Amino acid sequence: MSSGVPTRGAGGRARPIAVVGLACRFPGAPGPAAFRRLLAEGRSAVGGVPGDRPFAGDPAAGPAGEHGAFVDRPDLFDADFFGVSPREAAETDPRQRLMLELGWEALEDARIPASALSATATGVFAGAFGDDYALLRHARGGPPTAHTMAGLQRTMIANRLSYVLGLRGPGLVVDTGQSSSLTAVVEAVRALREGACTAAFAGGVHLHLSAESAAAEAGLGGLSPSGRCRPFDAGADGYVRGEGGGLVLLKTLDAALADGDRIRAVILGGAVSGDGATRGLTVPGRDGQEEALRGACRDARIAPHEVRYVELHGTGTPVGDPVEAEALGAVFGQGRPRDEPLRVGSVKAAIGHLEAAAGIAGLIATVLAVAEGELAPTLNHGGGGGGG
Repeated sequence: MSSGVPTRGAGGRARPIAVVGLACRFPGAPGPAAFRRLLAEGRSAVGGVPGDRPFAGDPAAGPAGEHGAFVDRPDLFDADFFGVSPREAAETDPRQRLMLELGWEALEDARIPASALSATATGVFAGAFGDDYALLRHARGGPPTAHTMAGLQRTMIANRLSYVLGLRGPGLVVDTGQSSSLTAVVEAVRALREGACTAAFAGGVHLHLSAESAAAEAGLGGLSPSGRCRPFDAGADGYVRGEGGGLVLLKTLDAALADGDRIRAVILGGAVSGDGATRGLTVPGRDGQEEALRGACRDARIAPHEVRYVELHGTGTPVGDPVEAEALGAVFGQGRPRDEPLRVGSVKAAIGHLEAAAGIAGLIATVLAVAEGELAPTLNHGGGGGGG
């Protein structure tokens, strides 16, 4: 592994970051190749709620109890492979287990043996929020065991992977709501540039397991009663809940080239902002979104009109989409040639809103599109399928 790297390269340009591996577990797509096929073929993974979810058909859950996009059997886990006892596995949040699987699969995708990262300053940056499994554990009752605290601690979503692989870089869980996984990527990029890490796993995981959280989300009023997420469409009536996880393995571009890694894509920059005081606690703000877009372009040292594609947040809500569209127009519309329109799309139309893992789903979809040289269609425009 290469050692630490300076923050800035020649001419003050921020060091580019290479994506050398990735892994995902999304609705209808147990891996990157399946995910790319799902998107490229214009298929939707949205359907009914599996009968093993406690909120299936629950009137209190509203649309969340009727439809969504789910991964298969999140309860299954090869505990032996990761050195976890059956008793410990039973007390462990499935998001921790999913992160272990994604970390291993990202290493396989990068063609890097796990032993090569042991005792190195490799970090883990995981986006996550909510504690459905803890709610289920509380409802089940019974005394805590020796494994309960570690099994239910959100911090262990990142640090269990660090423990199993013997990583000595920072391990942290980022909770910024729906932006959690992309904020985790930005933090990983910063750590790599500052030399705090020699490599970094970054992404997020999210699972829908409890009736309480389903009912609470239904109470916010943002779910689609029609069961279809229509990003940036006039008929948008809300989002559909989705779940899953994704992870990218990152190095500085210099280190990846020196190590002979396969480079899937390069991250030039990123930014994080806040909405501030908007007209409602959960209502987005245009000014904050514009600042994030401009900040990412400044960090990447590119002009906004050079951006050719944006993977949208694109929730399909009548409140959120117009704000996002206005921010995109204000930032990317200036100086753009008329014959080079900004292309946009959103994977939420196909796999639902993965909340804490939403951003990493969009990032992985974009990395795969870059590799193929072709954008996948965005569904549910104008009342049917469609292109983005």
